[in-house]
Amino acid sequence: MKDIVFFDLDGTLTDSGDGIKNSAAYALNKFGIPVPQRDELNKFIGPPLVGSFRNLFGMSDEDADLAVVYYREYYAVKGIFENSLYDGITDMLEALKNAGKTIVLATSKPEIYANQILKYFNIYDYFTHVCGAEMDHKRTDKHEVIEYALETTGVTDRSRVIMVGDRLHDIEGAKKSRLDSIGVTFGYGSEAELKNAGADHIVDNAKELTKLLLKL
Repeated sequence: MKDIVFFDLDGTLTDSGDGIKNSAAYALNKFGIPVPQRDELNKFIGPPLVGSFRNLFGMSDEDADLAVVYYREYYAVKGIFENSLYDGITDMLEALKNAGKTIVLATSKPEIYANQILKYFNIYDYFTHVCGAEMDHKRTDKHEVIEYALETTGVTDRSRVIMVGDRLHDIEGAKKSRLDSIGVTFGYGSEAELKNAGADHIVDNAKELTKLLLKL
């Protein structure tokens, strides 16, 4: 029985694309780097930020760290609220809670922002634990976040846990931690990406996700 559910945040519970892309564009402008098309900025949604600035724009470690500082200048004030809950998320969390499921957030976003977002959308109380990255770029890899969430939750039997996310990083992190996983296609990863990463299940909306989680 999967009675413990780990949820990703961006692209899984909330449609955070505008805030993340606007924050990334702000940081790139600070460096005088031409901002790519909006769709290209989707690559910032999900993976750790410092790695995205390094890998996508060839930044040094030092410049990538500074880019994250610039990113947060915008995100902490405005970008964090350029965000919305996906349809059916609150109903899903309510159903899971009523069914006795333990609900945990496992995100590569810094915990300080994750807590703010959950409270902003009035869903904070559904979560027994909020597990995320630290502000100094520690614990940003999804596998590290999942391991931290397992430790924080006190899980000893990993067969009880399932990870829900929208990107390959969520699925690969779950596999590395020996957890089953569900990929959601309503976020920022395609069905092909999720299949190739090895998702055990794939769903297209929150209603399908709710039914699956209550059945497992």
